[in-house]
Amino acid sequence: MFYDDRVFLHSDLAYSLYKEVRDLPIIDYHCHLDQNMIKDDASFSDIGELWLAKDHYKWRAMRMCGVDEHYITGNASYHDKFIKYASILPSLIANPLYHWTHLELKEVFGINKPLNGETAEEIYLEANKKLSELSVRKLLKKFNVEFIATTDDPSDDLLSHGVIDGIKVTPTFRPDKIYDLSGLYIGILEKSVNKKIVTLDDLLSVLSDRLDYFVSKGCRMSDHGFTMFPKHYATIEEARKLFLNRDNLTAEENDAWFGFILVWLTKEYAKRGINMQIHFAVIRNNNLDMFDKCGVDSGFDLIGEPQFVCDLVNYFNQVKDDERPLTILYSLNDSNLAAISAVTGAFKNVRMGAAWWFNDTEEGIRRNLKIISEYSILGNNLGMLTDSRSFSSYPRFDYFRRILCDFVAEKVIGGEYDLNSASQLVKDICYYNAKKVTSND
Repeated sequence: MFYDDRVFLHSDLAYSLYKEVRDLPIIDYHCHLDQNMIKDDASFSDIGELWLAKDHYKWRAMRMCGVDEHYITGNASYHDKFIKYASILPSLIANPLYHWTHLELKEVFGINKPLNGETAEEIYLEANKKLSELSVRKLLKKFNVEFIATTDDPSDDLLSHGVIDGIKVTPTFRPDKIYDLSGLYIGILEKSVNKKIVTLDDLLSVLSDRLDYFVSKGCRMSDHGFTMFPKHYATIEEARKLFLNRDNLTAEENDAWFGFILVWLTKEYAKRGINMQIHFAVIRNNNLDMFDKCGVDSGFDLIGEPQFVCDLVNYFNQVKDDERPLTILYSLNDSNLAAISAVTGAFKNVRMGAAWWFNDTEEGIRRNLKIISEYSILGNNLGMLTDSRSFSSYPRFDYFRRILCDFVAEKVIGGEYDLNSASQLVKDICYYNAKKVTSND
């Protein structure tokens, strides 16, 4: 039956395990949700706005199916954008968008029928009727969301974070703009803190103060996104000179600066109990013509080259084991995931993260679970996160929980794993491991 309660669950045992984790609270420890919309308990004009206002996954699929940009990031009505999106869905067999779309229709709107060009208008009207009774907080409550970590620049004011209607909304320290000193970011940071930043010591003092402020707002996570780990690491004396000459750095000097600030931040996180997430092997804004028209996060990012393991190891060797925070690794290119996973056994406080972005598919998640379980440790994995800008994206947790339970059940049925351990294992991965890491206790 189409998207019935056993979808992605291929045995009675898988279904039994799933029922044990289905209703566990959600710890969304990495997302791009708008905290202001949570604070204001925003509502949505229609399902077209909810689904298509910011979702570059859907935009990308629509472009691949030949939909005109007018219906993607253009000024077409949300009704017309929704109809165009619906019309391409039959082409998306096995694509996670097909899975997520129908899980969202079922779990958010109670609609359990295929969305396509013929059913689009009917579903649009039915969904909007139910959406009129929902708001951001009602959606979060519906999915039993307990903790949200948004993604925030060091210069952000964080005025909308806190415990909101019983939901803990915390900031994530995302310092990517400080990796490259050639831009205007220092000026932006100066304005946000009302201090002049003339020397490296000024900058480190400001960043230290901002980290303390983030912690005061409940911050438990940091996040870093880049293509590859640096190959060079400046000493503090070298970094002082690089900072003063920041408008004229060579590529190698900028790489050495990146190495310095990454290591400095790593140690500062450890002092404050901030966990560190690192996303790598991504290349961004590849279509220059469309980047000029649409800007960042519009669907033109791609899987980069696989991370050199020697550079990953070199980074970890810059910090002593007792100076390292819990560090979670995500590679957009999972072709050498086994080699990266093996690194977690050589350094303290390093774990593998969820199947990220292009790998967040049924087979990508299964591959991620298989490789991590074989080359690292699956039992302490933090499980799912949305990495999303959409408040209706929480069925992705259900998607992950189903696939995880099916994976574990297969091992039990094959005689490879203990039945009595399976229940606690899936509960830990789906909730308790992330709960422990994000708790201030």
